[in-house]
Amino acid sequence: MTDRTLIARNDESFSFLYQEVIDSLHNVTFFDPEHDMPALDDVSLLYLPGGYPEKHLEALVAAAETRRRIKEYAERGGCIVAECGGMMYLCKEIITDDGKFDMCGVLPYSITARRQDRKLALGYRRFVLDGEEYRGHEFHYTQFLGDTPESCVQVYDARGNEVPTPVFRYKNVLASYTHLYKIPVITNKNT
Repeated sequence: MTDRTLIARNDESFSFLYQEVIDSLHNVTFFDPEHDMPALDDVSLLYLPGGYPEKHLEALVAAAETRRRIKEYAERGGCIVAECGGMMYLCKEIITDDGKFDMCGVLPYSITARRQDRKLALGYRRFVLDGEEYRGHEFHYTQFLGDTPESCVQVYDARGNEVPTPVFRYKNVLASYTHLYKIPVITNKNT
């Protein structure tokens, strides 16, 4: 496997990218999950940044082969970092006032973007993972449907107060609503 980073990017669904983060990664190529079917065989990291996938659900659903390949990549141990909209895309489904829309199904959660469920989550975040501190911010109106899932680490705000923002670790997938200022090095776990 080469040291290639594949980054999801388009104008709205996956648009929250920091140049500093891109510059910190190696051999970067981009793809648009609404249209492209990425080749993942030589990818060492798949980065799914934030954005507004809930505004482009029909296009994301129509790109079924892309979603299938991403799920297969995750299941065979591929390294993925997914932030906010990217995390939502990895979930089972996104629910809006117009219905339910299947996403990648890597994470078994349902995200609600229905008007009645919208609630602002905003602020700086930090957490420690594998002995390394990560910082970022959170900004979204969507929520998990039902109870907030359990986090693999405790997340704190800028004042050191605990916040309920979960961070998920599944195989070699790291996902959260937090937009990180640096991308974690994912160590291969085969569990």
